[in-house]
Amino acid sequence: MRVLICEDSVLLREGLVRLLEDAGHEVVAALADAEGLGAAVDASAPELCVLDVRLPPTWTDEGVRAAVALRAERPGLPVLVLSQYVEERYAGELFGGQGGALGYLLKDRVVDVADFLDALDRIRGGATVLDPEVVAQLLARRARDERLAALTDRERTVLALIAEGRSNQAIAALLVLSEASVEKNITAIFTKLGLERDEHGNRRVLAALVHLSHHALPDPAFPDPTFPDRAFPPHAGPRPAPPQAGAPR
Repeated sequence: MRVLICEDSVLLREGLVRLLEDAGHEVVAALADAEGLGAAVDASAPELCVLDVRLPPTWTDEGVRAAVALRAERPGLPVLVLSQYVEERYAGELFGGQGGALGYLLKDRVVDVADFLDALDRIRGGATVLDPEVVAQLLARRARDERLAALTDRERTVLALIAEGRSNQAIAALLVLSEASVEKNITAIFTKLGLERDEHGNRRVLAALVHLSHHALPDPAFPDPTFPDRAFPPHAGPRPAPPQAGAPR
């Protein structure tokens, strides 16, 4: 697989290059910021782009904006966005109304090399992969939504696994269920959420993610100091101030 990386941390960027090359992939470009990203994509023709959420010069949402632009200009290009923390608004921006292969993972997932490489393969294959922590927070925040409240505990578990990009077969294995039982749960989920049935599993997954991400609500108890109207997850602890240019992250 031909991969383009856009990550300002030298250690993580070089670590990703080494990890991917050791796994047999080709890193066609490794950028420190989003400036010239479009030109680099045109010149190197990657099959997957990996971008950090926070990039220079402000270390706020440059990576998200770059990912959204890439998806708008090149809908068929798979994109994986990496984030230090769970930031639900970013997930909403990324998944808002667009199709195509897409992943949103925490950087901690890179440590589990096998799972990380598996996620890359699934995204490259057209899947939508959302970090389990993001899924958990989206579901928890919307527990009062009458459509989600109508789901059984089993259906909530299946929905979370679907949003992580798991196949029906993988869900069946994880929950020790038959595939027929998983399909029955999925049918019930989309019926209760008011989502139209179709024959394309990825479209059904994306529809669920769009529904969840559009309804992620900020928590006023945990304001984001960088963007006061954005929620910051309580488990992540205090957010450090954006680093100055040239400073290590």
